[in-house]
Parts: sequence; C-alpha cells; structure tokens
Amino acid sequence: MQLHDPSVRSFASDNYSGVHPDVLAALAAANGGHQVSYGEDDYTARLQLLMEKHFGEGIECFPVFNGTGANVLSLQSLLPRWGAVICAATAHINMDENGAPERVGGIKLLAVPTADGKLTPEIIDREAWGWGDEHRAQPLAVSITQTTEMGTCYTPEEVRAIAEHVHAKGMKLHMDGARLANAAAHLQVPLRAFTRDAGVDILSFGGTKNGLLFGEVVVSLNPEASSGLIYLRKMNMQLASKMRFLSAQFIALLEGDLWLRSAAQANAMAARLRAGVEDIDGVEPTQKTESNGVFAVLPAAVADRLRKSFRFYDWNEATREVRWMCSFDTTEEDVDSFVAAIKRELTAG
Repeated sequence: MQLHDPSVRSFASDNYSGVHPDVLAALAAANGGHQVSYGEDDYTARLQLLMEKHFGEGIECFPVFNGTGANVLSLQSLLPRWGAVICAATAHINMDENGAPERVGGIKLLAVPTADGKLTPEIIDREAWGWGDEHRAQPLAVSITQTTEMGTCYTPEEVRAIAEHVHAKGMKLHMDGARLANAAAHLQVPLRAFTRDAGVDILSFGGTKNGLLFGEVVVSLNPEASSGLIYLRKMNMQLASKMRFLSAQFIALLEGDLWLRSAAQANAMAARLRAGVEDIDGVEPTQKTESNGVFAVLPAAVADRLRKSFRFYDWNEATREVRWMCSFDTTEEDVDSFVAAIKRELTAG
C-alpha cells in the first residue's frame, strides 16, 4: 500500500529521496537462503575488496547503520578518554547529532567558526593548544566534512595541508564523508585522491544521501591510527546482524559507477538551480555551489509561501538564509518548476 504521492518533490534534504532502483534490486538479489550473520557473509567480504579497489590495500571496513554512528565510532577509535576533537562550528557532529559525540562517545568537541564550513591549519590552531595541561581536554584529532555542511568542497591539496599540519602536532584526521561521492564528482578525481592519499586516517563513507536505503561504512584508512572498532561498533549498537543487506547496497553503489553517476546528477541539478536563481532580484546566494546544495537569502515571507509547494529548510533564521538540496533523482523539470515558483512568489511581493 502506497501512502504518499511519489510526484511530490522537495528541496529540503537528500535524505528525502527514495532508494535507487539498482540498490533495491541488489537487496532483493541478496535475499533468500542463509548467510552467516554479523559480517561473516559473502557480501561483506566482497565489499571489503571493493573498498580496497577505491582506497588501496591495507584498509579495514566496518559497515554501520547511520552517519552519526559512523562518526562517533570513528572518533572514539582515534582517541583516549581524555582526547578532544577540533571541528568547524557548522560540523554535523557539532550541530546535528544531539550531542552524540559527547554523550555516547565521551568526546569533547572544540568547535571553531568558519566562513564557509572549511577548516584550515590557521583555523585549527585556534584550538590546537594546551597539550600536557591536565585542566584542558587534549586536542588529539581533527574532523573535517567533505563536502561541508555549507556545500563547499575541500581540494586534495587543502586536505593534504590539514593532514600534514595535524600529524606534525601529533593529532589524527577524521573525515565525515556523508557526501563524499558529491565531492569526487565535483573534483573529478578518484576517492582516494582526497582521502587516503591526502593523509586522512579514518573516514565515514556515506551511502544514505546517495541512493541507499540506509547505511554508511567506517573506513580505517590508516589502521595504525585507530583501534577497537570491532568492539566499539557493537558497544554503540551499530553492528548489524544481517549485515549482508548493508553490504549489498554498497556493492551496488561501488561495483560500477552508480556512486558517481548519482552524485553527479545531484550536483548538476544544484548547479542548474544556482544558475536559475543567480539573476533573480531578491535572491542572494551565500556560498559557492560545489556539490548538491544551494544556500541563499530571500525574504522570509517569500520563503514561507514557497514552502507550501516545495519543502525546504531555513539554515540561519536570523539572516534569512535557506538551504536547497538536490538528490540523485532530482530532474531538470523539478528544478525549473522550483525556479519558476521562486520568480512567481517574488513577483507577488
């Protein structure tokens, strides 16, 4: 029984979209018969090989249910109990995970403001101090998001500069890759070019925002930098008993180029949306459009009227900044209809 109208579109979140048909087919193909539980199945073994294809040999993969779990597990594995993590103030771990790193992970976050969601060595150094001071949580890791919560993208050179900087200070580097595929589509480089090859120690590899039903993968790119993931995953309630269904989805994504095609489609639709509103009086884009999100300021009354037809979220109510997200299944018609609605509501005053 279908309870929703599949013709309704929104620009609120790439979590609103459904599951890519190829992923649904992969789930169906993985069904039937018996497979060993808790990751000792053929599909999880295949996923390990595919991840090695993208990131190189010697890595370790841990499929989990969701992004918050992936981030908490990753950070826990990098740190002793007294460790702290430097992150951007806008980071998902700081703004949108309900204190999970602190409450569940026992990790102090040292958040610093940024103009575009991106950290730099100079920004990191605002909190990279106090080692040996028993009164201060020890800054022992840095977390960056690719692409950032502001829709901006780190270049491989920027990631490498951060990695070299933090490693020189004895810290480790985590990347929240909820939209990692969107970054690769924008940069047009292999996944490992701005992760493992750039010095990232551990990665939260996102799938849910790129057409999966559910699931992310913690990828230990430098196993010497992390420890205990096999135990932490269970402790944090992220160990799937029927893990083959997590892994089968990622196989569908990574076996060919579905991961890249889906991300490129989302990025292209965001670029089309950005171009469509660029010259509309009353709409002021606020960030570079380097992935699948467009950030803009427009009159609050106009935004409220638009939401009656196309749902989207405020990003900063104080400045009237909103966020429009595109998904793997966003079409040119969806974008053009939304742009026409923006023009219509602005004209209506």
